[in-house]
Amino acid sequence: MTLPSGDAAQLSTELRTVITRLTKKLRSHAPTREKLSLTERAVIRLLDEHQELLPSELAKREKVTTQSMSQILNHLSELDYIVRRPLETDKRKVSIALSETGRNFLYTARHEKDEWLHKAIEQSCSAGEQAILRQALGPLTKLLDVD
Repeated sequence: MTLPSGDAAQLSTELRTVITRLTKKLRSHAPTREKLSLTERAVIRLLDEHQELLPSELAKREKVTTQSMSQILNHLSELDYIVRRPLETDKRKVSIALSETGRNFLYTARHEKDEWLHKAIEQSCSAGEQAILRQALGPLTKLLDVD
């Protein structure tokens, strides 16, 4: 069933508002939030997902200049969250990977958010509402694949 355009527009607005507010709420409940910018956190997540990337690949994925990415990587390096390795095929280039410290930071931040969300769901949602949230995961996940 297709919603009329007015209803779809209203749904879009309400969904965006709720997702934005929930994202902010999740960030505010992670004690590790003060350490890194959103882009720095995104870089750590990308490195966790892809194991190793070139600085230029990270810049492209995050839609920032290579100069900005260089500053981000320098800060992450100062915190010992990343390691730089020369490429085997071209020693002038380096790949970037998460260090053990960086991986621990990422997993701690995820755990903090998961813990808060788990408690919030248990405290505020009935079993039926939890089932609705579970059912909504499929359609919400589909939205991630749309460009």
